[in-house]
Amino acid sequence: MDGFLILAIETATPCGSVSLSRGRGDGFQLIAEAVAQPGISHSRRLLGSIKWVMAAAALSWQEIDAVAVSLGPGSFTGLRIGLAAAKAVCMAEDLPLVGVGTLEALALGAGTGKGLVCALLDARKQEVYGCLFRIGADGLPAETGEPRVCSPAALLAGINEPVLLTGPGARVYREELAASQWVRFQPDFLGGPRASRVGLIGAERFSRGETLDPVTAAPLYVRAPEAEINLRRKREAGA
Repeated sequence: MDGFLILAIETATPCGSVSLSRGRGDGFQLIAEAVAQPGISHSRRLLGSIKWVMAAAALSWQEIDAVAVSLGPGSFTGLRIGLAAAKAVCMAEDLPLVGVGTLEALALGAGTGKGLVCALLDARKQEVYGCLFRIGADGLPAETGEPRVCSPAALLAGINEPVLLTGPGARVYREELAASQWVRFQPDFLGGPRASRVGLIGAERFSRGETLDPVTAAPLYVRAPEAEINLRRKREAGA
């Protein structure tokens, strides 16, 4: 079978997943995927999930072409754990590393012919991580702006055309977001993060040679970590 064989890791939310897939575009095939239920920390389940998909697919590390990982935004701890695992695999097995934006992978679930799509994650503090995308004829999302963290109302300000909202953040802030006349909602069961979507986009990136240095690759937090914010406030107060 033709196509790159990609191990993908998604840990941006409490419900993480790991997948093995081959190919891209219309030739994409999901081989195995492990989705762990919320409530169990990624650090306890991630390596076990990787071992499970490798065993389920009966594949060796020599057959894997690259590792794709969800870079964020999302849970700071989850992103660090996922990226650390991806780096460890790449360094141990001498594999290329590919980074995929979490919101881009969420938007992929919208499918084709949906026009404007807004992917959302709950950022807490009455804010969302969000980004707007256009879905191409090939079904792949293209950003129309940068990922940002803001209130749900601010994210939709200025939109004057129908927009499909997808992702866990759309569920959390559904009542507030529904106030906009342009909003439609993706069914919740279609809007969750999936490693298989990270793998599909990762295969596209890998085919274009878009890889990361496993030593220097860093999560896309969008919002500064709380410890960094508090330190900045103390310094400003001292000044």
